[in-house]
Amino acid sequence: MWYAIEGYDGQDVLARRGEARPAHLARLTELRDAGRLLLAGPCPAIDAEDPGPAGFTGSIVIAEFESLAAARAWADVDPYVAAGVYARVEVRPFRKVLP
Repeated sequence: MWYAIEGYDGQDVLARRGEARPAHLARLTELRDAGRLLLAGPCPAIDAEDPGPAGFTGSIVIAEFESLAAARAWADVDPYVAAGVYARVEVRPFRKVLP
């Protein structure tokens, strides 16, 4: 089943986000290569493709896992969690309808 994983950035975490980004992307690449990633990306804090120093409010990942518990376990060890980028993470089932 698909699961939506939403990480919400804490305050003043842009530098930590940049430091943890390579490890974060490596995990997403593994999901993609396994055919289990629907989409992933950050949410800019301002209405711009590149928000610069305004940074991000968080990220969204929609990926396939065997269960909600497995999705939560995967999210719990994200490098952004370990680096203190995310203040909180929400995981819930997702049903793809379109396209």
